[in-house]
Amino acid sequence: MSDGPAVEAARVVADLHELDRRTGGPGGAQRLCWTEVWREARAMLADLLGEIDLEPERDAAGNLWVFLKGEREPALVVGSHVDSVPDGGWLDGALGVMAALGVLRAWAGSDRRPPRSLALVDWADEEGARFGRSLFGSSAFSGSLDPEGVRGLRDAEGISIVDALAENGVDLGDALGATSRQDRIAAYLELHIEQGPVLEAEGVQAAAVSGCAGVQRHRFRFRGQSSHAGTTPMDRRRDAGLAAAQVALRVEEVGAQHGGMATTGSIVLFPGIPTAVAGEAELLVDLRHPDAGELAAMLADARAAAEAAASRRGCEFEAESVWAIEPIPFDAELVAMASDACREAADSDRVLASGALHDAAEVARVAPTAMVFCPSIGGISHASEEDTAEPDLIAAIEAFGLLANRVLST
Repeated sequence: MSDGPAVEAARVVADLHELDRRTGGPGGAQRLCWTEVWREARAMLADLLGEIDLEPERDAAGNLWVFLKGEREPALVVGSHVDSVPDGGWLDGALGVMAALGVLRAWAGSDRRPPRSLALVDWADEEGARFGRSLFGSSAFSGSLDPEGVRGLRDAEGISIVDALAENGVDLGDALGATSRQDRIAAYLELHIEQGPVLEAEGVQAAAVSGCAGVQRHRFRFRGQSSHAGTTPMDRRRDAGLAAAQVALRVEEVGAQHGGMATTGSIVLFPGIPTAVAGEAELLVDLRHPDAGELAAMLADARAAAEAAASRRGCEFEAESVWAIEPIPFDAELVAMASDACREAADSDRVLASGALHDAAEVARVAPTAMVFCPSIGGISHASEEDTAEPDLIAAIEAFGLLANRVLST
């Protein structure tokens, strides 16, 4: 039997451009989750599904689902997320949703039913850009979400996550009801831009993804003594700001030494004025590695560096865990199938780990999962400049469609 109907890749790209026209523009994508523009993006998706006589439904966490009946159950699920960061890119997340729609559209227009049921999912709030909790909808589906742990979150305008969810018909207390769909899934596939520079640098149009790196995100606090900048002798200062600065540089070294990624994304000094030695300082440290042992070693090294810097500067130190997720490998058989599809459609057998998190990491907890990446120009993402050359988009969409059809037949 043939692999199945081919995805019309050019139509997928056209849908992405139309979504960008409606919800983005020169300033970048504005599909911040739980907002009106995000709802507009979902309304467009619903309209496109209506063209093939499919109607989406929402689960208890706000994830959007649509099922195309096949010869057997459970279903192959394809998808991603349409939400974006503010002023974000036109492809991040949306590529996977529109490519998934392309797979459903191909089968809906075919003269036969798919070998097994086929489902599209648009996960709610993958980015976590508004409330800081990434992978909201997919973690509710996997069961790893702690509703009480996020209940107190508020956005920059002081709106609570509880109220924002309620405005969109979601009750936080009921969000774990999304787990009820787990038994309807045989496997999950996702297409995404790389969001990094590797594939472009290597001239690769599409690649299989082996899994997602683990993340340790911590807030480091240093407490010294605020004092007058003009009268406190240099050798008598307890400068929390300089302790934090030393640690930020050491965190960078830790990432390089362990072959991981280490970022100090925020440094805040108190009182934060030019005429006072900083009495307190906070760092937000993000550590990533695909190996759990190396990730633990990175965290231990970063903490040791912070404790040593605090001691040298006469400061107290404490660390608070902000968020963590273990490294999550994808299904080996599906990764091999993804690599075969990329080889056939894009002449590429490249396999790489994702340093960025994706909904696939949560789904992989409960179902066999794989991803396909396509290159990002300059490695830029989460910015209005985000882009991928159209031939690369076409090749990756075709590889993804080929992979989906083959998984449907297993």
